Amino acid sequence: MGGRFPYGKAAVLTDGGRKGRPRKEVIAPKAFAYRVDRPEEDIHRLVGHSYDHPLASRGAGNLELQDTDDALLFEAELTTEMLEISWVRDLMAAYRAGLIVGISPGFRIPPERVAPDAEKVVEEDPKLGMALIRWIYQALLYEISLVTRPAYPDTQVEARNWTPTEGGVLMPPASNLGRSLNRWRL
Repeated sequence: MGGRFPYGKAAVLTDGGRKGRPRKEVIAPKAFAYRVDRPEEDIHRLVGHSYDHPLASRGAGNLELQDTDDALLFEAELTTEMLEISWVRDLMAAYRAGLIVGISPGFRIPPERVAPDAEKVVEEDPKLGMALIRWIYQALLYEISLVTRPAYPDTQVEARNWTPTEGGVLMPPASNLGRSLNRWRL
């Protein structure tokens, strides 16, 4: 299962309620570059932001990331042992049922002393609304989660031609990242 987190797309974090202002967030292109460009930085693929439900990580060697100007692309592989875990089977069933529909990044903003221009809050164009928009230019990405309701609706989760085999699912040679090997994937 691969995925795509597009840059430059607004997420509505809150509609402002009865008396407040709407708040949106936009992650600028390559905002995650600091950790993504360093292979020694471990980044995880999780279910629902829970480190109790890991799927893959760079440290384990089964998560690949590719940072482009348009989006952060990623692909995770599952070992046969992972496919034996009940919550992984539940995740796969929920995905096939259309319940797992998006991606949510787990990140934090670096300290101001290190990255003084990491974020900026601006007023929305009055022709479009009255929201405050938080632009994120630099962020420390720690994990990417599969979720049922993503704040960023343009995210994509992709499964490619799952073929049942003994004990799991074998994925054919197809990849957004250019690999052409048959492997166990989620």
